[in-house]
Amino acid sequence: MSQSLSSQPQSEQRQLVRTAMKAPYLTREEEKALALRWRDDKDQEALDRLALAHMRLVISVASRFRNFGLPLGDLIQEGHVGLLEAAARFEPERDIRFSTYATWWIRASIQDFILRNWSIVRGGTSSNQKSLFFNLRRLRAKLSGKREHLPDSEVHRKIAEALGVKPHDVAVMNARLSGPDTSLNAPVVSGDEGGSDRQDFLVSDAPLPDEVVARSIDDERRHNWLKSALKVLSERELEIVRQRRLSEEGATLETLGNRLGISKERVRQIESRAMEKLKVALLAKQADRAAFSH
Repeated sequence: MSQSLSSQPQSEQRQLVRTAMKAPYLTREEEKALALRWRDDKDQEALDRLALAHMRLVISVASRFRNFGLPLGDLIQEGHVGLLEAAARFEPERDIRFSTYATWWIRASIQDFILRNWSIVRGGTSSNQKSLFFNLRRLRAKLSGKREHLPDSEVHRKIAEALGVKPHDVAVMNARLSGPDTSLNAPVVSGDEGGSDRQDFLVSDAPLPDEVVARSIDDERRHNWLKSALKVLSERELEIVRQRRLSEEGATLETLGNRLGISKERVRQIESRAMEKLKVALLAKQADRAAFSH
């Protein structure tokens, strides 16, 4: 099955289904013997017989996911991958039928394929999200089948309770499942030549390029003013201002007092005097106080 089934002619796909349906069922003893031959001896014929006998199971599971818009042939192919993974992991000694064990692997493989290919935006990254993706439509249809008409908020709440997720997550997933992906380069009106694309209407909170440049220039100018003004401070004043005002964490008065061997009140006095000296030095460079606002 190296070639994608969806690229094969419909006649070949139908032939595959007919072959799978005609494959004989295996007894528990035959199934166990084939599984042992594959596990212990890597007998390819045993694997082929085991896989062929369970291809109808793959087709049955794949058919349950036809409503997600992906080719049935591809779903069957992915289910076959899951079937082979189950054969590699199956323990024949355990008292369980291979079909029971393989069903989980087949379904998991198909679901993972759908999540990878249903949308360009990856969904179902957690177990709760995956459960929501594959059960939302079923639960929504079940609720809509009742006589009472429920508002969307109530439908989302009931589905959230059933699946153990938040109502907001249900609303977001419902919106995603309501329509296919749309290109941002698609015209707003179909056939509109020279019109606007969808991306033209996206709102951005980022500043405009000229605002970014202006802010960068202003920041550099303020930095140079401050760097020049700091030269008027003594070594102790500069240390206190750097630790108190120019550090992200900002040292406490008590911490600086212990470090410098003075009281915290003395630190406060030195800081206040240093800030006044900085103000005078900055205003000497730029008299407009508004230039320092940011």
